[in-house]
Amino acid sequence: MQHLPAKLCRKLARPACDVFINHRGIDTKRNIAGLLYDSLTRMEVRSFLDSMNMKPGDRLFDHIDRAILGCKVGVTVFSPRYCESYFCLHELALLMESKKRVVPIFYDVKPSQLVVKDNGTCSAKQLRRFSLALEEAKYTVGLTFDSFKGDWSEILRDASDAVMMNLLEVEDERKNMKRKQ
Repeated sequence: MQHLPAKLCRKLARPACDVFINHRGIDTKRNIAGLLYDSLTRMEVRSFLDSMNMKPGDRLFDHIDRAILGCKVGVTVFSPRYCESYFCLHELALLMESKKRVVPIFYDVKPSQLVVKDNGTCSAKQLRRFSLALEEAKYTVGLTFDSFKGDWSEILRDASDAVMMNLLEVEDERKNMKRKQ
């Protein structure tokens, strides 16, 4: 039986990303989400942004769910049409249910404006799941940004710094857990 090279085994064992960027593409892919992905990539942080990490033929939920479960930190970019997306709400719920650290960015929206609406496509159980995740995220300290008045370099710096701080804290927590075992 042939053995895989050690370098390949380490690569396969590593999670696909350190940071998962949850966002409503139509609102944020070409601005804050894409710019944050680029900023983190330049800092050598492995980040997941659907348009950058998926290719034709990938199964949406399989690929996205695996990335969320493997990540250390989630960034949720809330935008005016965020709550209209089943995919966004599913990703948020999975981040919250798997107890990931989440850095919320309120992009052109106030937390109080974020509400899950019943448009008839989700079951009562899904609506409850999404609402619970949204409430938890809304009460997590985050960043706010007004795209018309805000300083883009400042929000990117602040968001990148917040992600890095959370990544460091997650690593410290993991090291402490290993020491206790």
